[in-house]
Amino acid sequence: MTESTGTFPDGRLTRDPTGGGLFSHFLRFFATGPDIPLLADKAEIDRLYRSHRIRVMFGITLCYGLVYTCRLALGMVKKPLIDGGIFTPVDLGTIGAALFYAYAFGKLFNGFLADYANQKRFLALGFLLTALANIFMGFTTSVTLAAIIWGLNGWFQSFGAPSSVVAMTAWFSNSERGRTYGVWSTAHSLGEGLTFLCVGGIVAALGWRAGFWAPGIVGVFCAFAAYKLVQDRPQTMGLPPIADWKNDHGIVKPKLQMKSVLGQQLAVLKLPAMWILGISSALNYMTRYAIDSWGVLYLQEVKGFSLPGAGAMLMLNTVAGAAGAILFGYMSDKWFKARRPPANLIFGVLEIAGLLLFFYGPATMTSLMASMVLFGAGLTALVTSVGGLFAVDLCPKRVAGAAMGVIGIFSYLGAALEEHVSGALIQKGIVMVDGVRHYDFTMPIYFWVAACVVSVVLATSLWNAKITA
Repeated sequence: MTESTGTFPDGRLTRDPTGGGLFSHFLRFFATGPDIPLLADKAEIDRLYRSHRIRVMFGITLCYGLVYTCRLALGMVKKPLIDGGIFTPVDLGTIGAALFYAYAFGKLFNGFLADYANQKRFLALGFLLTALANIFMGFTTSVTLAAIIWGLNGWFQSFGAPSSVVAMTAWFSNSERGRTYGVWSTAHSLGEGLTFLCVGGIVAALGWRAGFWAPGIVGVFCAFAAYKLVQDRPQTMGLPPIADWKNDHGIVKPKLQMKSVLGQQLAVLKLPAMWILGISSALNYMTRYAIDSWGVLYLQEVKGFSLPGAGAMLMLNTVAGAAGAILFGYMSDKWFKARRPPANLIFGVLEIAGLLLFFYGPATMTSLMASMVLFGAGLTALVTSVGGLFAVDLCPKRVAGAAMGVIGIFSYLGAALEEHVSGALIQKGIVMVDGVRHYDFTMPIYFWVAACVVSVVLATSLWNAKITA
């Protein structure tokens, strides 16, 4: 133990009130608290567990969902920025990619850090900083400055998912993981839906700057709410570990469990299945953010939708996505005994079918609505699985943050690549006729569909992968 910081035997950081500089004080403030003696009253243990489990799920789902709007605001203002001559599609691709690059590396770094952190403080800080980044974003028209601010936004956003999953694995057991992860994954759909509907309406009424300011203001309130609702590990409150309380210890891999936390984290990188999942998730995120980032522009320019109309259409994708995430968790837990690949195949087929119907189906409102329902349910189910749940299954619970971080860097490097490629392909397809822009989305669509198909194939390939504790 050093003068300013200490560690538990398993390698976790703990706060030590003595000595240290500014950075040491910072680390101590965010470090998880020490274990305290177990409460003697079993009834009180049960009461506290039930109460805090509800609060934690409410905090990581609702607050994360609302703060998610701070990540997607750029997609709602692309047309007014292009039409106003402020940024080109290539500029917007660069700015969008800055968020994803920062998020990718931030999710890896902060995922490893989250395994040591008090999620009450760590998550709230991330929410507050991403909210402030959005507020500042509404004041700039410089490509360079916008890319820097949006990149910082990505780094701050990367606190959210690892912290949420670490909190979830601390308060919910292995046999509950699919269902609870599915419920938490509805946060993505909530954030996307609010962005497409509410932020889109705000931009149409008040202009592009308000499209950044409104999510930022909401994010500030969510930071304070998360601080009130989310808790540190149960052991810091005199409660037993969740596996003991639920008598649900899963499959223990002694060689991994005997390692320190850092050793277990590094062992995650040696699992071949994690690399396959990472590539699958990267490709899936290309498709996901193709629709999130460019879907509004596509509906406006190709299908003739207004901005609010395009937002409302894409909101169907998010509503179906929430249902898909919950259904995926239930099906994979109950029907397939916590095996994810069979459910990956079912929902992957839905995702591909929805995407093909959206781009190549009849140009009718009914067809477009059906495509969004199929695509949303399939996509969000796959995001739930290959974007985190499956990775957490394959690794010890104690290093859930590292598992999320490893998958996260793959996912968001894929998303960043998508922004560059899509922006360049869309820019190349623009033709000016009598001073009016005409868009050709043929090549971007080929790119998006191909990424989707390969992702589903890889997600299904790990048919016999085993869950660990």
